[in-house]
Amino acid sequence: MVKFTNLEFKKSDISNLLENPIFAPLRNPRFFRNFTVEPGGYTLVWNEDIDISEYELWQNGISCTDEEIERYIESLHHVAR
Repeated sequence: MVKFTNLEFKKSDISNLLENPIFAPLRNPRFFRNFTVEPGGYTLVWNEDIDISEYELWQNGISCTDEEIERYIESLHHVAR
């Protein structure tokens, strides 16, 4: 789930990218969670080989319902404990 600057939340299915060997490390949850946002907020970067643009996430993302957003935020609170 990604929160964009217009405050819209979208979820993206990137499973098709995982078929490409370059993106294979994203299958590892620890690696997947270890990204940075490039200055300006236009790209999620994992390493020098793996990144995903905000355009890709926006264009292919599906808007989240209020219930999905609430469940997501609640799950973050459980992880933080």
